[in-house]
Amino acid sequence: MSKDIKSVIDEFYSSVNMTPKELASWLETEESQSVGQKKNDDESIGHKSGKQIIGLLKKKKDTYTDDDLSEMKKVVSYIHRHLAQQPEGDVEHTRWRYSLKNWGHDPIKS
Repeated sequence: MSKDIKSVIDEFYSSVNMTPKELASWLETEESQSVGQKKNDDESIGHKSGKQIIGLLKKKKDTYTDDDLSEMKKVVSYIHRHLAQQPEGDVEHTRWRYSLKNWGHDPIKS
């Protein structure tokens, strides 16, 4: 495995802090489905991505495809961009947090 590929995988795993089970449970909630950009009243981009993230987390690290690595880069990029936009005050019940959780990152999880 090349150094570049390893760094993409490491960054993905350090950015995504929810387990596949936590993320799957979250994606079932009304809050999860209430946020994100939607096309044609369809499922939001983040919600779809959450499902893909579950698949990535369940895969063996040495079986990732180029498409998987591309998705991981997209997830890391989104999480980092979104974290930089943290609103003031308590974020527990905010659309900002809900959106991040759709992408596998819970900002208040220790």
